Amino acid sequence: MPTHYAHFTTRTNVQFNWIPLSKAADVMDLLASVDMHGIQTSGNCIRNISCDERAGVAPDEIADPRPFAEIMRQWTTLHPEFAFLPRKFKIAITGATEDRAATDWHDVGLRLLKNDAGELGFRVTVGGGMGRTPMIGVVLRDFLPWQQIMNYIEAVVRVYNRYGRRDNKYKARIKILVKAEGQHYIDEVNEEFRQIVELDGGPHTIPESELDRVSASFVRPVPNNRIRPSDDSAGSGLSAQREGHPRYGRWLQRNVARHKDPGMRVVTLSFKRLLQAPGDASADQLDIVADLADRFSAGEARVTHEQNVVLPWVHADDLFPLWKAACDADLASANVHLLTDMIACPGGDFCALANARSIPIAQAVAERYQDLDELDDIGEIDLHISGCINSCGHHHSGHIGILGVDKDGQEWYQVTLGGADGRTLSGAAQPGKVIGPSFSALEIPDVVEAILSTYRNVRNTDGTRETFIQTVKRVGLEPFKAAAESARWKEVSL
Repeated sequence: MPTHYAHFTTRTNVQFNWIPLSKAADVMDLLASVDMHGIQTSGNCIRNISCDERAGVAPDEIADPRPFAEIMRQWTTLHPEFAFLPRKFKIAITGATEDRAATDWHDVGLRLLKNDAGELGFRVTVGGGMGRTPMIGVVLRDFLPWQQIMNYIEAVVRVYNRYGRRDNKYKARIKILVKAEGQHYIDEVNEEFRQIVELDGGPHTIPESELDRVSASFVRPVPNNRIRPSDDSAGSGLSAQREGHPRYGRWLQRNVARHKDPGMRVVTLSFKRLLQAPGDASADQLDIVADLADRFSAGEARVTHEQNVVLPWVHADDLFPLWKAACDADLASANVHLLTDMIACPGGDFCALANARSIPIAQAVAERYQDLDELDDIGEIDLHISGCINSCGHHHSGHIGILGVDKDGQEWYQVTLGGADGRTLSGAAQPGKVIGPSFSALEIPDVVEAILSTYRNVRNTDGTRETFIQTVKRVGLEPFKAAAESARWKEVSL
């Protein structure tokens, strides 16, 4: 039985999958001792509220979403009215122009923005989700003043709690209610919101003083217990170091992102490597991450939607020693947003719900694409793998999605193309489309290779080179469908 490791999820959580029942209470006590918990990480309730992993540090940020997420967490935790919803319920918030939190794929998606008058508020979408029926959230409010956000979510969840189906768990998510009722659902929510505000006095209206109180918990830390200049002079030696170390230059390009403080950077530690399932982290690796966070990131590390770890408070002049330390720990693969930086669920190796294994598929594709020059030529691409229709690997939003299915007790895999999570690279969030019948596990690496070879042959290289998803949108699915079918293994008569 595998032990001594944790798993990073697409919900930016950490799972410990091998805890004996007899020790579960002890684990809860240990988590509480460091201000962590497992409350509402399961069940038909409002789950953890997720944010962009660059919240509070991204240069494209309009407002920090973390204080709002924390206020909502305190409100939703053990909420008596919403403790037994028809089905699980997920909320995501982003404060940036780039939607790194995939908000449109959530039961409630919240995007901070400012109106023409410069006032801060939320764009509210409801009814997103994956699983058996992938749907993109419907916009209920283009702009809602931030003070009213919890009153509005109360209305959204009350109407769901009142009318959501409880007779069929496959049709119990709020997305099914939103699709079935359409405008009627929206009207019901807005009427409920009116009553909450006008008749009940808006009990969950957020006062400025409360936002200020919670925001004080998210002040900028002082890295390494010292203050450094906040300007580009801190990174003046980057060019010279890059020239002397090509691998370092590649890592800077792929794993290092801009920070709202020009003298700092956001660094991604890659947990995508051979012989290790995507998102898995050994106990030793977790200790190393903690050490790197203490040395280079003011003691803070964050799990990403893509199952990696971000260090959000790295000074530019610390990048080179951090890279060397990450190399020593085998956490410096320069593959962020490339093919091998894939999302994958645990699949049939560990999950009782899965129809097929995910990890061997991820490993087989990764083994075939270890040349970073080739990966760079292919460019940014999202490969997502799920072991069953529940879509814990988010295959619906992958530029290439792979779904494990059961056929007469055998493992087979459907391939989808053209999905998107809503980031600028991908365009608006949308589910991928299935190309042809399913493939065997042995065929999948050849199918992926055929699809990528077709992309490299037909992409537009005039001026800026087309990305994979741009090419799929331009030429359609047929060339890729034909390529995938040509890679299918044919029976040979002897």
